[in-house]
Amino acid sequence: MAAVFLVMLYEYSPLFYISVITLCFIITAAMVLGWFGFDVPVILRSSDEAESLSTAPEKTMVQVTNPFALELGTKTASITEGITLRPGCLEECVLTCYWGCSIQALQLAMQSHQRGPRLSTPQLFQEALHFQYHHCQSFILDKESKEEQFSQIPADLGITDLGPMPRERYPLVAVLTLAEPDARETYNIVANVAVIHVPDDKYRLSARVLFQHLLTAQGNMYELKPLFMSSDNEGSTRAADPPASGDASEEPQGPGEEAVEEEDDQASEGEWSEAQGKDCVVCQNAPLNRVLLPCRHACVCDGCVSRLQHCPMCRAFVMESFALCHRPPASAETEEEEEEENKDVGGNGDHEE
Repeated sequence: MAAVFLVMLYEYSPLFYISVITLCFIITAAMVLGWFGFDVPVILRSSDEAESLSTAPEKTMVQVTNPFALELGTKTASITEGITLRPGCLEECVLTCYWGCSIQALQLAMQSHQRGPRLSTPQLFQEALHFQYHHCQSFILDKESKEEQFSQIPADLGITDLGPMPRERYPLVAVLTLAEPDARETYNIVANVAVIHVPDDKYRLSARVLFQHLLTAQGNMYELKPLFMSSDNEGSTRAADPPASGDASEEPQGPGEEAVEEEDDQASEGEWSEAQGKDCVVCQNAPLNRVLLPCRHACVCDGCVSRLQHCPMCRAFVMESFALCHRPPASAETEEEEEEENKDVGGNGDHEE
């Protein structure tokens, strides 16, 4: 019967016949791929299948206190005109700028920190670089000072660029270390190494921080990475100023508690208070508390993360997630609120003798 129907359909319109067969093939292939666990668009899945999908595993994180923060200043930067840096540290620190630092020398210095003496002072870091840089300049920073510091290569060196690509030197390596010996014993993180691109005559890409690493007293090295958040989501849970503009923006860097991945030895940058002041982009009800990996979008709450396979911001596949802070379940919070209300009622009631 089906064969007769297909023959009649082909005689009626060959183009329509080919379209029907193609559509049937696509639907069948999507169902087979979805059955074997391949990533298939959600529109082709049934509701029962979507509910049975496994949730992304939670990343094991450890909170550590980062005493360092470093941002680019407001002045336009270049090799010949210099650059301004805006630090903000929890303790008195030393900012050391290495202009034209050798890439190989920096890599060897970071490796020596893991194997040998910890690079906790500017002198130790300078020796680990084997003085393979064009110019070095240091600044003493007061505790929690936000004053911008200006650094520049001396004009008498005659350096206007670092040569053609690929280069053997970084334009600028900024190192933050603790100034007081007592502070080095207090904090687990002893140094912040930031590699900064500064434009010159041959490579005019705007100034930016390429990457940052945190060095610990145990010889570990963590990469400091940004979190991303919707700039349109003004949460009602807590008052927080949204980023300036754009669909997704980088969280402001600041000293404080950082979440560090135990397995990959990476750190996630951002102030938790900024994230906790916004609501989940999915339910628009609960405060966002989950960061999705590998895209690093902080956009959903603890309840919605279990129902997602794709990031609602960029549609990237969610491999893992971690919590910005550990919150009690909603039922536990409700019970605690009810207990507090009962205590208030019992304590404030009027009694007659």
